[in-house]
Amino acid sequence: MMELKTKITKEELADYPKEEFSGKIYVIQTESDADKAVAYLKTQPIVGFDTETRPAFVKGKTNQVALMQLSTDTHCFLFRLNVIGIPDSLVEFLKDPSVKKIGLSLKDDFRSLNKKKTVELANFVELQTYVKSFGIEDNSLMKIYAIIFGKRISKAQRLTNWEADLLTERQQKYAALDAWASREIYVKLESMQKDVNDKIEE
Repeated sequence: MMELKTKITKEELADYPKEEFSGKIYVIQTESDADKAVAYLKTQPIVGFDTETRPAFVKGKTNQVALMQLSTDTHCFLFRLNVIGIPDSLVEFLKDPSVKKIGLSLKDDFRSLNKKKTVELANFVELQTYVKSFGIEDNSLMKIYAIIFGKRISKAQRLTNWEADLLTERQQKYAALDAWASREIYVKLESMQKDVNDKIEE
């Protein structure tokens, strides 16, 4: 099993090459498109999960969650919750125990979703907890990804307007990358663990 760093500094991170999501991105703005996206996602064993909320720059004010990202290894679906709400098909998917959903800081995402609509959630993996068993002490997606893959995730779009009429290409790529990266981290670590187990059994 390859040795992983337990932590990474901001200075080290700055020297890493930037990662980009190179798969297909689908912006979901109708219930019928949501139903089609969910039908595809249900065929996948593992998906990456994330949400985005328009930042509020006024003390005490918070906005409702605007976007949910669900990603496979090659396709990412951006559900515009500020436009379509949380469709029934998406509610069903979130509680589907047959699909493993990987995310980071899930409590915050769950809190945001439940302010919009009460949803049941099943088979979610919290990366911040999961990576601890591999000795990784950092908690941010950016740092965890850098430790495992030696690449940097840019956070330049995080505080942009996620309720804009049209999401820019940069916003779309940023949103897709976060969900995709969560999945990639989990898949990579699971593969490393399997290699170790296989060697032990030999």
